[in-house]
Amino acid sequence: MKKNKFSKNWIIKQKRDIYVKKSKLEGYRSRAVYKLQEINEKFKIIKNKTLVVDLGAAPGSWSQYISRNFNNCKILSIDLKDIEPIKNLFHIKGDFTEDMQKIKIQNYFGKKVDLIISDMAVNTTGNKSVDSLVTGELCMDAINFAIDLLNKNGCFVSKLFMGSSFNEIVALGKKSFKDVDIFKPPSSRKDSKENFIICRNLR
Repeated sequence: MKKNKFSKNWIIKQKRDIYVKKSKLEGYRSRAVYKLQEINEKFKIIKNKTLVVDLGAAPGSWSQYISRNFNNCKILSIDLKDIEPIKNLFHIKGDFTEDMQKIKIQNYFGKKVDLIISDMAVNTTGNKSVDSLVTGELCMDAINFAIDLLNKNGCFVSKLFMGSSFNEIVALGKKSFKDVDIFKPPSSRKDSKENFIICRNLR
């Protein structure tokens, strides 16, 4: 009963959400696109010719935004799900934490990349503490992945939730990068505990 009520509330919120309506009008695959747009407007992380890895990319709105608004970017997305084709995007269906997939990604670019982005979160259980913890572990995996793959001036952007692992993630970011910011985009729902960590310039 509780789950049905939660689903019903989510549907009502979606129908009222201006970003959902805007994404449909502009032909983007999800409202999440505006989070990346707002991050980029503030931190200028994306330019023409950027080499990008999009972790946990499905349905692909972040890759879609980069492909549509910047020239000659080389984008690789990886997710456990398939993604409908996007211009200048190469998609791998798989788990980015597996060594085999890491090798595929390295081979595709043949050099260090400029930007790694992640809007990953686990499928919610309804237990916010558990969801925050598991999503936090994903974020830590993504930071460690980024440290290996980014060039010296590279940038890492990831969703993270306020919770037990928040301070640990920020500490790892500061240990590995010279510049670290926490930002909640205006399009992020007010009742959501999500924030984004923006890490630039490897130490």
